[in-house]
Amino acid sequence: MPPLFSAIRLATSLAAGIYVALGVRESFFEVNLKPNKPFLPLTEIAEALKIPDEALEPYGRIKGKVSLDWLLEQPVRESARMILVTAVSPTPAGEGKTTTSIGLADALKRTGRNSSVCLREPSLGPCFGMKGGAAGGGYSQVVPMEDINLHFTGDFNAIALANNLLAALIDNHIFHGNALNFDVRRITWKRVVDMNDRALRKITVGLGGPGNGYPREDGFDIVVASEVMAIFCLANNLKDLKEKLGRIVVGYTPDQKAILASDLNAQGAMATLLKEAFSPNIVQTLEGNIALIHGGPFANIAHGNSSIIADKLALGAADIVVTEAGFGSDMGAEKFMHIKAATSGKAPDCVVMNVTIRSMKLHGGAFGSRDDYRPSKEELDSENIEAVKAGAMTNLDRHIKNMAGFGIPVVVSINKFTADTDGEIAVLRDAAHASGAKAVTITEVHAKGGAGGEDLANAVRGLNEKGENLGIIYRKCPVDFTSRYDEVIAVAALDESGNLATFTSRDFTVDIVAPGTNIYSTHLNNNYCKMSGTSQSAPFVAGICALIKAALKNQNLLPEFGNQFCQEDMMVALRNISSLQNYQVQPGEEQNWGPGVPKLANIDWSNITVKKS
Repeated sequence: MPPLFSAIRLATSLAAGIYVALGVRESFFEVNLKPNKPFLPLTEIAEALKIPDEALEPYGRIKGKVSLDWLLEQPVRESARMILVTAVSPTPAGEGKTTTSIGLADALKRTGRNSSVCLREPSLGPCFGMKGGAAGGGYSQVVPMEDINLHFTGDFNAIALANNLLAALIDNHIFHGNALNFDVRRITWKRVVDMNDRALRKITVGLGGPGNGYPREDGFDIVVASEVMAIFCLANNLKDLKEKLGRIVVGYTPDQKAILASDLNAQGAMATLLKEAFSPNIVQTLEGNIALIHGGPFANIAHGNSSIIADKLALGAADIVVTEAGFGSDMGAEKFMHIKAATSGKAPDCVVMNVTIRSMKLHGGAFGSRDDYRPSKEELDSENIEAVKAGAMTNLDRHIKNMAGFGIPVVVSINKFTADTDGEIAVLRDAAHASGAKAVTITEVHAKGGAGGEDLANAVRGLNEKGENLGIIYRKCPVDFTSRYDEVIAVAALDESGNLATFTSRDFTVDIVAPGTNIYSTHLNNNYCKMSGTSQSAPFVAGICALIKAALKNQNLLPEFGNQFCQEDMMVALRNISSLQNYQVQPGEEQNWGPGVPKLANIDWSNITVKKS
């Protein structure tokens, strides 16, 4: 056996040992890994995405990066489709979401479509923890798996360096006079390390005398929790990356004024450290299909999705791009919709909901709560139709409806284990259909590779042929999510100088702004305090809505505007209030501020005249 496959077998065996120790069936890992064909050279992999040799930056023979300069010149094809793979609430062993994503991409290729898969890079924390890596498993994995799980091309190291550079600049600035007036009790920026090192979560820095700065509390996060990681995956180009880095809030002054990374002039140096890492990584699946693995924010502490820049590369050449979101649909997939899609302008055309019989048994309450009792392998393997039904009618139902609420068709993929019975699968299938799934398929990509995912691939393609996939799902524009809901009014916050606050939204998704900085309000334990945030702005706008609605009712105009008094009606009313002098509208700011900033004290709410336009 070649050394590469010996390493893969070893890694898989280690993972199997961990999972077996946890009571999960070892048969899931009993796969004799042999490639369907020899690994392709990097140039041949790239050829499928029409990447020329001069745009490749090899890291060995079968992995590399794609030149950013070349990539950014390539157009994204409007016809390209994106499939988002998500899952039900995960169990400790995971439900095989990455394996399903890889297998689906391979299956789509088998059915005649030019496909690729975009995945997150694995963190060393989970790799050396219980969960394991993020390169798939069995016959549906990306290779070289051991390289991908261990350092890969050094992206995480670059992100850690950029993060820690900013941390060093903060302490250095304070040491040399603190011109920005940092309150050392209110420094929010932490250092990072890509390991589960609990001892570093809370530390004290600056010990050892005056030459080492001022003592203060600090701490380390894991790299995937860094804001730099989140920005890295949400940036559209290097200029965008640099600008987003500059807007990082790193701390506050004693009067709670935010201090940004740009105030330290840190964004240029940080972007320089990230320049090479920002180019997407290209590898292959066991079946020789293209895989782009780039960035890795966790969904429980960040947005949980791979990079926009990798998606752009894939969407420029592939017919169908498969990507995944971390954790369950209520974590990574929601954030994909609200954050990643809203930033990139590309929404998924279909959602694949990955589910296992095992997870339904655990979520159905058959073994009590997770903390009370951990079932044995034998208990999990035993047929329990009622437990599966209970889990499907609650957990799976909620996840399907959660995704369907975005207006996107949902296909349920049952990731089949050897102990799953026909009766358990039947009740799960019926429940999924009852919850609104457009299709339900059995997936066996771990044991069979792409061949085990052809039913899933055909179900996804079938939706496209029926015209059910909706593409961009926003009502007003490609990046406006709030406006999909008629009842939603998007609010932004102003600072005390009448400018948009540093922490708030600032584009055409905003309907109206209101004061949001240092707002004096009630607090816990019968106290009062000053708080800042868009949450402080929202009550101002709610009050405006209530007053306008009351004025319309007094004028018998409410039926004309609609009983629900939707967002559009609100905007019409605001723009047509007779006393427009009571609004601060700066020329050219309507794009950012909606109708403007109301001077509430100057408006005579008893004498408002509103006309529907």
